[in-house]
Amino acid sequence: MPTLFGASYNWQLPAGFPLPIAGANQQTQEKFELGRKLFYDRRLSLNGTQSCADCHQQRFAFTDGRARAIGSTGQQHSRNAMTLTNAAYNATYTWENTRIRTLEQQALIPMRNEHPIELGLKHHEKEILARLQGDSSYDTMFRAVFRERRPFKTDNVAKALAAFERGLISGHSPYDRLVYGGEMTALSEQAWRGMQLFFSARTGCSACHQGFNFSGDVRHVGKREIAPRLVSNGVTHGKFSVPTLRNVVLTAPYMHDGSIPTLGEVVERYSSARHLDLNAAEKSDLVAFLESLTDKEFVADARFGPP
Repeated sequence: MPTLFGASYNWQLPAGFPLPIAGANQQTQEKFELGRKLFYDRRLSLNGTQSCADCHQQRFAFTDGRARAIGSTGQQHSRNAMTLTNAAYNATYTWENTRIRTLEQQALIPMRNEHPIELGLKHHEKEILARLQGDSSYDTMFRAVFRERRPFKTDNVAKALAAFERGLISGHSPYDRLVYGGEMTALSEQAWRGMQLFFSARTGCSACHQGFNFSGDVRHVGKREIAPRLVSNGVTHGKFSVPTLRNVVLTAPYMHDGSIPTLGEVVERYSSARHLDLNAAEKSDLVAFLESLTDKEFVADARFGPP
């Protein structure tokens, strides 16, 4: 059975949001803070030039603004950096690999990946761990969080990073103020029209971007484990995960390879590829609705910024 988190962590969940669930990596405030420190620390890369936060920047809703991510040695990734917005609710991680089912598993990928090199820890994990252990603040935090004789382990680094990323909850957009707060003026008239289009059978947008998180597979409290899946987006070749649309205005460029630079062009491409026959005003309405999913509090929240 999955473990409910929250006994020693103040989630501050937005209205309508379920408590995140995961495995045995209990969420605590101390573990979140350790993960936050690691997330922003460039000493976690072999050459000391890059941190997790370089590819997942808060101002871009924890993406990097690039078409494709670049590792610590300058090698370009084949994929666009995915947003960490509400990553706690994902059933799977990465664009294509449905076997990556937890944030803990995902955190190990950039550390150990060699094709391309991202943080560059493969074959150098002892060196990086010794570097962290040499910092007295890390020594104190690791021992307090994990309470093990030898807490400096790569798996513990991944657990701490996952705890921080699991806490990146966003749910205070104008759309949320309308739906969960009853603020009837939260959306403009144009965004209202766009919302009606988004949820209509005519466009089918909500068939893929489902639920409170506007994404594909979402893990819910009180429900059985959701089987991972990939879907064809009808625009590019192959099958890929369906990312959240929350804060989508901040996460350009779009698609798995960053090949579409603007939301307007994304709507145009889908309208054409799926023969939706949307006119110019309707396309603008859809973009206005997508813009209403922006949570300005999230990208300015000091809890998620550098320690």
